[in-house]
Amino acid sequence: MIRAVFTVLVLVTLAACGADGDPEPREPGLSVSGDIRVGVRGGL
Repeated sequence: MIRAVFTVLVLVTLAACGADGDPEPREPGLSVSGDIRVGVRGGL
């Protein structure tokens, strides 16, 4: 049960990233940039 709650929490957090568009700097001179790649690789 705890594993299922943790998995849902992680998925919701990832889905919320960028949900409101690109990040905007809060203070002059501050910038945020970068790439995040998440994936699963494997075979049976």
